[in-house]
Amino acid sequence: MPHRAPGAPGHGAGNYLSGKVIKYYRPRGGAEVRHLIDNGFQAFNAGRLSEACHIYSEKMLAPESETTIGLTIAGALTPAGLGGCAIEMMDRGLVDFVISTGANLYHDLHYALNFSLHRGSPFLDDVELYEQGIIRIYDVLFPATVLLETDAYIRDFLVRSKISGAMSTAEFHYRLGLDLLEKNPGCAEYSVVAHAAKAGVPLYTSSPGDSSIGMNIAYHELMNGGTLMIDPNKDVNEVCAIILAAKKNGCIILGGGSPKNFYLQGQPTLWEVYGIPKGGNDYFIQFTTDQVVWGGLSGATPAEAVSWGKVNPGVLPDTVVAYVDSTIAFPLFCEYAVGSPNNRRARKDLVHKRDALVADLVRQAKAAGEEKPITDEPAKIDRHR
Repeated sequence: MPHRAPGAPGHGAGNYLSGKVIKYYRPRGGAEVRHLIDNGFQAFNAGRLSEACHIYSEKMLAPESETTIGLTIAGALTPAGLGGCAIEMMDRGLVDFVISTGANLYHDLHYALNFSLHRGSPFLDDVELYEQGIIRIYDVLFPATVLLETDAYIRDFLVRSKISGAMSTAEFHYRLGLDLLEKNPGCAEYSVVAHAAKAGVPLYTSSPGDSSIGMNIAYHELMNGGTLMIDPNKDVNEVCAIILAAKKNGCIILGGGSPKNFYLQGQPTLWEVYGIPKGGNDYFIQFTTDQVVWGGLSGATPAEAVSWGKVNPGVLPDTVVAYVDSTIAFPLFCEYAVGSPNNRRARKDLVHKRDALVADLVRQAKAAGEEKPITDEPAKIDRHR
């Protein structure tokens, strides 16, 4: 087997990297897109995407609803340039917290560090790509040195920052984002991690060890004696506390997988574990290519989620699943929202309120524990508020 030596790609790699540089797309609220979605997307999954746009822009974002909105991200969306959509939504206060795969946040760092990813083709010789030191994510191409230099930045950050002890992924990503802002002040315009720190938006990952960020944290512990410990218990409790404090809850789910469940498990955690009958989500929007018949989490419907207490039984008309690729649906969805009358809200700055929210969760859980234990079946708990 050919060996990929650390360093620059080999001879001929430039041909593979001749495609356009992928840039973060920032939606501008084009009237043409709104016209297309309102008038051309009339049935089937086009109709469901149009329905999602209306639920979001007219109900979830309505000032009187005061909805706390979580965005979950699965699939290689930041390498495809869709981090710009998330940045625009965070900047406008249209998304209050994010749960993502670690991989999306790791690949976002390439943009923050000014490395280039290129448009390519999914029909290339991967053995030749390997020999030339080129990484392929479907039709996204970049040199292996991008990985090595991004890894080097993370390890250097861990040493310089001297961060230690147990912390949530939101706390870790916040500190990482602040470091990126100091290293490259302009990167908030094209980095989800940096912009989230600037906008006060908590960034969680439901699988912290399942990405190159987690791999480098593991290296830091093994090789440097680092004592940083990512504590998933803190993540669970912080997300539950955010959900508990909200007047209404709504989610935008890109793909599915672990981030989807990590968000949706918040409501069952409250009633099932802590004995707090908060109720489920008031709004539920998902873009997925999975189907419910395969039994996968990504395809689990809002109706099924009702039985778990994840969605309020009375709000199913305010839920929708559009079976469409997120790389198509999400830019259109964001473009529609940015062009809507409710296209800006005051940011909740939740990253700085986590301790207070968790303290309130503790207070309510202790009060619930002093009352009669909940023995009703989940479906009998009043979630209609």
